Amino acid sequence: MTQDHGGGNPRGLHFLTELANTVREDPEASAADLQALLERHGGPAFRLTDADARELRRATAHLIDILALQDEDAAAKAINALLDRYPARPRLVRLPGRPWSLHTEAPATADLTHWLLSTCALALGLWLGERGGCAWGRCAAPGCDRFFIDTGRRTPQRFCTPRCATRVRVAAHRAQRATD
Repeated sequence: MTQDHGGGNPRGLHFLTELANTVREDPEASAADLQALLERHGGPAFRLTDADARELRRATAHLIDILALQDEDAAAKAINALLDRYPARPRLVRLPGRPWSLHTEAPATADLTHWLLSTCALALGLWLGERGGCAWGRCAAPGCDRFFIDTGRRTPQRFCTPRCATRVRVAAHRAQRATD
């Protein structure tokens, strides 16, 4: 699924959810698939090997664990644990065609896992702090359990895409008509 990666992208979190969904749906996602995902989201210029892909898939398990949390205290504790384990310096960065945004600069000796998890911890921590809770979730549509980032301002988001929301509404409408 392609997301809007312009101004509507809250702190790179669409990257995190796409990565988590990709790894959950294909636990053996190839280096080429993960490389393309990084490039779509303006990630660093890593050239992923098969070993890098394995490392990235393993690291993604930490993100999946956090995205599955709905308790803000548990999420904050898990995010802080990542920040402790994978420290980095926040830096303002302007990616081509995008506004300034806060990214992490991992130590020069840091590997892909360090970069990914420090970046993700910062992004999730900023989002949790700004929104005051876990503004992410899993799709409520039957047969779909993809993660999403809740960018709404009023009612909590329940579905990963408008397509899933429409599918559920149509099914409910048809069920209601059948009982009338």
